Amino acid sequence: MRKAAFLGLAVFLAAATGTAAFTALGEQAQASGDRQAISYDKWLGAKESAQKNDRDGKYVVALQYYLEYTRQAAGLGRPGLVAWGKNNAAYMIIKMHRQDATVDLAPAKRMLEEGLAIAEATEECRKRLSMNLEHVRLLLRLPE
Repeated sequence: MRKAAFLGLAVFLAAATGTAAFTALGEQAQASGDRQAISYDKWLGAKESAQKNDRDGKYVVALQYYLEYTRQAAGLGRPGLVAWGKNNAAYMIIKMHRQDATVDLAPAKRMLEEGLAIAEATEECRKRLSMNLEHVRLLLRLPE
């Protein structure tokens, strides 16, 4: 049950990335002193933790770190990195869906679309975002 609740929170956070709900959650964390300051070191730490947890098959934890990666990148004013963060967070949701078909892919679709809308995304990032979005659309059987 605890794992399901944890997964639900992670998917909620994924769905809320870049929205007022995510901002409100961040403000609540800041008010309680839990929110981390924005810095390159915090971004790099989130990236490394996300990659480690991904390699270890801990996709829910990796997702949370990719969301933090994305938040840090936004705070640093690095939209190209935000696009990568959205791609990587969405990919963790795709991996969770592969393990459990009940995992909702809608947050992944939304993050991939948001990533593609970032003008500063590199060509390689756009390629990955597009490939992942095509995969999600096929799974959701949605028109392009």
